[in-house]
Amino acid sequence: MRLELLKPFECTNAGSRITLPLGAQRLLAFLALQPVGAHRAAAAEQLWPDCTPFRAAANLRSALCQGRRVGCHTVIDSDGPRLLLASSLHVDLREVWESARQVVEGQRPLPAEWECLIGKLGRELLPGWSEDWLLMERERWNQMRVYALEELAQHYQAAEQYLPALQAALAAITVDPIRETPHRMVIEVHLAEGNIASALQRYRGYRAFLKRELNVEPSPQMAQLVRNLTPT
Repeated sequence: MRLELLKPFECTNAGSRITLPLGAQRLLAFLALQPVGAHRAAAAEQLWPDCTPFRAAANLRSALCQGRRVGCHTVIDSDGPRLLLASSLHVDLREVWESARQVVEGQRPLPAEWECLIGKLGRELLPGWSEDWLLMERERWNQMRVYALEELAQHYQAAEQYLPALQAALAAITVDPIRETPHRMVIEVHLAEGNIASALQRYRGYRAFLKRELNVEPSPQMAQLVRNLTPT
């Protein structure tokens, strides 16, 4: 059994897609983001914030009835009032999060795995969902993947492996276009390869973006990278 959250919601059993009602989807996704599970009352309140406590509890019971078992598999366990995902249900977010954590702590993917990992770190959490309870979870995921992508970019740049360095930095920019660090890494990679025009284009594009969005300039550290190339 597998739950995919780093793309439109999907639950599969041995590769076959399982159709679930929306309430069951939301409950499974919510529990997938709670490593130690969640109290029934808290889950009901978070998932149905606009309902009365009575109505929210009824919605939770309905979602549990629809989603507790998928086929012959139990995918939601209970420990008294606490609900949690069964260990047999694998979640893509948890797997990629663990890989990201290892990268941030200094471990590096095998050469054959870097492209796949960069691609997974570039994925948004439950795209198209607008639930309030997802806002903080998306922020946590975005911070983790940006830091992991920057670590990968820095590692590959130092190893003079410029393609994965560039792809990791560009993926980080997609997650957080305002953050300066990955833009600076892209410039450094271009300069290391001797692509001065590309470095200047990136700098000027980022400078114009900051001016337009925030009316600020890039940091002196970033400006220093291109200071001696041509008047800016």
